Amino acid sequence: MRIKDIAEKLNISARAVRFYEQKGLISPRKQEGNQYRLFTQEDAWRLQTIIALREVGMSVKEIKKVLDEMNEGERENIPYYLELQRAAMFAQWIELKQMITTIDQMITVCKEKNVLDSEEMYRLSEGSKRLRECRKSWYDRWNFDCRAMSYDRELHHHHFGFDIHNHYKQALDMTVKWVNPRIGEKGLDIGTGTGNLAGRFSDKGVSIAGVDQSKEMLAQCRNKYPGMETKLGNFLALPYVDSQFDFAVTSLAFHHITNEQQPLALEEMKRVLKPSGRICITDLMFESTEDREGYIKQLKQQGQEEAIRLMKDKHYAFLPDVLYWFEENDYITKHKKINNLLYIVYAVPIR
Repeated sequence: MRIKDIAEKLNISARAVRFYEQKGLISPRKQEGNQYRLFTQEDAWRLQTIIALREVGMSVKEIKKVLDEMNEGERENIPYYLELQRAAMFAQWIELKQMITTIDQMITVCKEKNVLDSEEMYRLSEGSKRLRECRKSWYDRWNFDCRAMSYDRELHHHHFGFDIHNHYKQALDMTVKWVNPRIGEKGLDIGTGTGNLAGRFSDKGVSIAGVDQSKEMLAQCRNKYPGMETKLGNFLALPYVDSQFDFAVTSLAFHHITNEQQPLALEEMKRVLKPSGRICITDLMFESTEDREGYIKQLKQQGQEEAIRLMKDKHYAFLPDVLYWFEENDYITKHKKINNLLYIVYAVPIR
């Protein structure tokens, strides 16, 4: 096939075909003598792949990486790149929703005051910018992809002074008991890791999906629970549309987002839940900043410098802040202290 033929076959312009050639995505053979491009069925298949990936928003650079890996026989990575793209698109969608909300607020201000209030408009825009930057500032500085293979073994290694996995199994069992899912309900486990909490629901015949930002953690989860739905994503951009789940749970993952990001994560949980959807958070928390500083002081007195480093490496929530958010958003809550730092907080909307 010549360039005109393949362009007609795939319903794209010849100019687009030349563009993809210039970017190194395709390399059609040149006919001897006149140097006309000759496209094979392999070229057509490659162009179909490019068009499909462009349609879902992938950049030329990202597509070239996918195609290069396919050339090396690593086609199993294609779903991962598609999942990455989906996660990125959900993050953009959430950002757009926030911008639309800000625009609506600006319109309301203008209509109510019947005049342009520059200070109020600026305040709203700064608030929107702050939320956007807050969402974008998260990254995995703990490198969970590298820890995935050994993560479940780490659960059995207790560290004197500060062990986040103390009473781990008890806490997971209590989470399932408190949520008490009914037949036909579907849940979401956020920061699912290797699926230790989600698997407990799955073992009881409960439909549950797991979200995690780590590709390798999700691979371990799928190995343990092949039938479980898993998706790449994080607390600040859950890869689901609104009102999909009956309950959302998370265990020992909430502390991987900052205290400023935690209310945004709770908003995201609420967004993907049905109107009656409930939330259960199982994690280490402090009663107050004084409580946190007192705990650090106690570790210092014991000479537990490594324990202090481990603790300061995370963003443990303050229990009153979590309870306050639920109260402000019309939830009733109950909570239980399992050990000196580990809590379960269960919230049900008042409707």
